[in-house]
Amino acid sequence: MKFGFIGAGKVGFSLGKYLAVNNQEVTGYYSEFYEDAIEAAQFTGSRSYENMEQLLQDSDVIFLTVPDGLIGKLWNQLKTYHFANKIVCHTSGALSSEIFEGISERESFGYSIHPLFAVSDKYTSYKDLSNSFFTIEGTEACLAQMKALFEGFGNSVCVISKEDKIKYHAAAATASNLVVGVLNMAEKLMQDCGFEGQQASKALAPIIRGNVENIIRQGSVNALTGPIERNDVSTVKKHLSVLTEQELEIYRSVSGRLVEIAKEKYPERNYDEMEEVLS
Repeated sequence: MKFGFIGAGKVGFSLGKYLAVNNQEVTGYYSEFYEDAIEAAQFTGSRSYENMEQLLQDSDVIFLTVPDGLIGKLWNQLKTYHFANKIVCHTSGALSSEIFEGISERESFGYSIHPLFAVSDKYTSYKDLSNSFFTIEGTEACLAQMKALFEGFGNSVCVISKEDKIKYHAAAATASNLVVGVLNMAEKLMQDCGFEGQQASKALAPIIRGNVENIIRQGSVNALTGPIERNDVSTVKKHLSVLTEQELEIYRSVSGRLVEIAKEKYPERNYDEMEEVLS
């Protein structure tokens, strides 16, 4: 199969390079800014296109690696061209393949293919895609083929339904972005105690790293430690007494979830007092 990309940002760069290093033929790139297409083509050893229709005709699989808000608009533009037997994909975690309205009328197939990975650098992130879990959703006809493609690279792949895309994206955002918010709160609390910016991050690094490694190794339930797991109501009360209103809201909300995890880990313990304190 020949893979073409419309959009030459971080995801387009990374996924194109990942396909190329796995011996797949990358046709090339089209971008709103031709200079970006040239740069991506050079990076992947492919071709830069000034004509989007020509890229479409030259490719078997077309990835729309553009921001979510532009995918529908771009698809409406692609629909004006004559084509058939094409596989059209986007890489949005939140949008489903339903955005490719009318694709079956062109005897083509639509998919959402999302790497569960934060692409942060267009030149180096492709190296980490080999460790990424991919989710695929879309037309049944080529679903097994697209799944096998990434499994052939050594990736784990999960097929999900279009109805579950938003919940799936919420899970990814929780594990990624929301964690940043909670850790930022921890850094600010450390700074309130006299730690400087980088010093606070460095001090917290071992406990953050150890916690993540424990979760990966044994799951979130078994990895839970701390005052809530111990049912240490006295310590939690003290925590609540020194937090700002916003910090209290975050602490109470997250801690409420931890109580549920603690109950699962220790079903014989009574956490009623803890729940009352956090309510």
